Amino acid sequence: MKFFSLLLVSLTFLIACGEAQPHLEEIRERGELRVLSRYGPTSYYVKGESLAGFEYELAGKFADHLNVKLKIIVPDNLGNMLHLIEQGKADIAAAGLTVTPARKDIIRFGPVYQEVSQQLVYRQGTKKPKNITALANGQLEVVANSSHVEQLHSHQQEIPTLNWTENKELDSSGLLELVQLEMIDYTIADSNEIAANRPHFPELRVAFNISEPQPLAWAMPLAEDGSLYNEMASFFESIEESGELDRLIEKYYGHIRRFDYVDTRAIHRKILTQLPKYQSLFEQAAIEHDLDWKLIAAISYQESHWDPKAISSTGVRGLMMLTLATAKQMKIDDREDPAQSISAGVAYLASIKKRLPEQITNDQDRFWMALASYNIGLGHLEDARVLTQRDGKDPNLWTDVKQYLPLLAKKKWYEKTKHGYARGGEPVRYIENIRRYYDILLQTPLSNSTTRIDDVGAKNKHTAPAAL
Repeated sequence: MKFFSLLLVSLTFLIACGEAQPHLEEIRERGELRVLSRYGPTSYYVKGESLAGFEYELAGKFADHLNVKLKIIVPDNLGNMLHLIEQGKADIAAAGLTVTPARKDIIRFGPVYQEVSQQLVYRQGTKKPKNITALANGQLEVVANSSHVEQLHSHQQEIPTLNWTENKELDSSGLLELVQLEMIDYTIADSNEIAANRPHFPELRVAFNISEPQPLAWAMPLAEDGSLYNEMASFFESIEESGELDRLIEKYYGHIRRFDYVDTRAIHRKILTQLPKYQSLFEQAAIEHDLDWKLIAAISYQESHWDPKAISSTGVRGLMMLTLATAKQMKIDDREDPAQSISAGVAYLASIKKRLPEQITNDQDRFWMALASYNIGLGHLEDARVLTQRDGKDPNLWTDVKQYLPLLAKKKWYEKTKHGYARGGEPVRYIENIRRYYDILLQTPLSNSTTRIDDVGAKNKHTAPAAL
């Protein structure tokens, strides 16, 4: 009798296991992918009136792949995020998490999509530490429950005097700001986070790496049945093969790889001294052409550093550095008049955007290519698009075309084009600078604008963050 009772219990257990709903099926049935993330320039943030961020956009693409809505959940701190995903309170955590042996004991990681190094950060003007043993003379603070803590513990085995403080309230961006403000001596952050934050904290410097390159991946509950993992692996394989992952990395990191300390300090000063004089004119032009005024201000800063009397060696002048021919075409008589220059410059840029080929359907790609044309001319842009297409890349994507523009300065390539030689590297640097200035303006407290961001394109269908 006892044997049959045990057999009945075992059969009941097997039936229950067989009826368990696969994780992927559960997500599709509820119509929502629940994703843990964190606020910050590498993960998830508000950009103008839209939501943006590398992790946010990547998770949005995965939600689209599953044909469900995306729900972002932002826990109070990293420790809570890891605890929540361990408990299965969300489907995945997409927050630039480093894959570490300790974490693999409690959560499951998906495919690797980036590599970063942990770096020690100090402030310019203070003594640069030569190695990790020198940190005993200063205050080192790191994010609690981070991979940086794990790395420090491994160093502590060799350097018993190594000490640090674990902050449960601030993220890496917050600690980087404390170093900038000289409230702490050092912190540790991932290389991608430092690159994204340096335009906003120009005094920060990297002393040295404290780790080898480490992989980043999404996390999911360890008990996940494999259905979600398998679909995630298929998704990452497809976006790697199509080049979509590389384009997304380029979108968020391409323009911040080159850091110019002097230039960054200069724009921070001129935001206070020069920008207020022309902000209302930028806002008015933005309303007329359905753009973000800060984006127009970034273009103007690249052109003239907000100097209405600026003049180049080729004779272009004013806030938007207009040629005499462009001024005549736009019917203005004083290129040095701020109102005329801004109005004509933005209208001219809008006209270029309309004249681009219809095949360039993505609004963001059209805008960057319009800017490239503003800088180098429509003919040379079209030459670069032809070279892009001949090489099997997409001539309608800025991330592809920007790779071929610099080739217009090489005889081997420009001989094959209709319009010949051009300094094609200039519009690439031009746009990267504008994107950096725009990011700085977005992160700087300024008076409210009535216009909207046009940089990310149509408003995302995915939902705003929710409390858990």
